[in-house]
Amino acid sequence: MNLKYIIPILFITLFLTSCSNDDDEALITNEVEGLLQIQEITNSTHTIELFSKSGMFTTGYNTISMRLKDNETDSYIENASLSWMPMMQMPNMQHSCPKSSITKAIGKDTVYKGFIIYQMTNTDGTGWTLNLQYSIDDIDYTASSSIIVNQSDSQNVTSFMGSDQSRYVVALIEPNNPIIGINDLIVGIYKMETMVAFPEVTNYTIALDPRMPGMGNHSSPNNTDLSYNAADHLYHANLSLTMSGYWVLNLKLMNDQDEVLKGEDVTENNDQSSFYLELEF
Repeated sequence: MNLKYIIPILFITLFLTSCSNDDDEALITNEVEGLLQIQEITNSTHTIELFSKSGMFTTGYNTISMRLKDNETDSYIENASLSWMPMMQMPNMQHSCPKSSITKAIGKDTVYKGFIIYQMTNTDGTGWTLNLQYSIDDIDYTASSSIIVNQSDSQNVTSFMGSDQSRYVVALIEPNNPIIGINDLIVGIYKMETMVAFPEVTNYTIALDPRMPGMGNHSSPNNTDLSYNAADHLYHANLSLTMSGYWVLNLKLMNDQDEVLKGEDVTENNDQSSFYLELEF
């Protein structure tokens, strides 16, 4: 072939190859588009990147995305199996918190996803450690780091001892962006079996009575009690918010025998349940 034809072909090939590599890199970057990095946890072989929409851990329900990067090749791992164990160090003990399994994020090649519910933190955010265990091609690895868990502005999680002498953790999951009108209220309920085991609670009921303390403690119409949904293992209800502002979601937890485990009705002589969550918008 004549040289004058070969040279243009080489330039075209190099250009297409360069574009292909750029596209591949952009694809990986875009898999965490819209998320902010919380921090990295590193060992001698891998770097685990942790992401969320807010870019921080807070008390309450946290949806967490993560990627594993090979420190030698700078490539992201697509075939890892992961688990985690958050631990909080108290003065005389340590405990974990409710958490999900970690699975591959839907439609993603390099992103893994799960949730952690931090029920408490220290005033400066310290006290928590996140321990990760993972395997790649049947080789096991571990990584661990201290983390900062910030206190949420409102009470979006509560922990208490029920009348059955079991400790429960209840977390607000939705709505993230409340509206004036009917909102989808979603709550998770977990029972503390051991210091590290917090299984989901099924088939209980939570009575709901939302009130605005700053507006005469008025309620709202068309609310429903929270009931268990077997599809997502969470509790769902209709939450009616008639105006913006500060709302207290007064709650009453009942087991599958309709026995009250925590909480009281709001009456003329009792303006708030001892079991509640908060919303402000």
